[in-house]
Amino acid sequence: MGKIQKILVHEQVSQEIQNFIQEHELSEGDKLPSVEEMTRMFGVGRSSLREALRYLEAMDIIEVHNGKGIFVKEVNTFRITGKVKIERERNFLLNILEVRRALEGQAVVLASKRITSKQIKEVEECLEEYRILKEANKDTSQIDLMFHLHIIKAAKNPILETVLDSISGLYEKFFNEPLGDKALFDETYPFHHTMFAGIAAHDTKVAMEEFDKLMDCIEAKIKSVK
Repeated sequence: MGKIQKILVHEQVSQEIQNFIQEHELSEGDKLPSVEEMTRMFGVGRSSLREALRYLEAMDIIEVHNGKGIFVKEVNTFRITGKVKIERERNFLLNILEVRRALEGQAVVLASKRITSKQIKEVEECLEEYRILKEANKDTSQIDLMFHLHIIKAAKNPILETVLDSISGLYEKFFNEPLGDKALFDETYPFHHTMFAGIAAHDTKVAMEEFDKLMDCIEAKIKSVK
């Protein structure tokens, strides 16, 4: 719980610093208050403030010169807001992706051992609908989500299914215009087929190799968005 709180403080402080820049109409090259002054202004500890400063420096909003002070680097309000929003969503998706690799990866392992003939047929029908929508250049996000839910169900582990369901609101961010682009993960399409081929053949090794390729593709696409 402490770590979550720390992240929240760092985000709040970085936003307060941006507000300060805008409210005082500071320009590129203008000097910000010292670390000591800002800890008093915002009522936070030095570690939280320094974390916020590192974050803003990485976003090219400020630059820190040791021994000289903290200076404004980017003052365009729209660009500040846009950069921060994209960076936050990108980090959020990457964090959830780590959870997907662990939990959904285990679902793929179990599904490759437990999937039934009936479930194989259901996934085949799902993939056929996926193909039709893709070839018609229609939105495939929901049928993509349905494919993954089929695999999770085929794992036949009610606890795993419950855990994934409990974070479904976070999980579904991948399928609801991630980073403002419905087609962001279109390149993962072939890996759905190859991963499923491994699962249907009860070949856990192939299924996991293709699952890893799918996850790697998603990770690369998230990181490519600037």
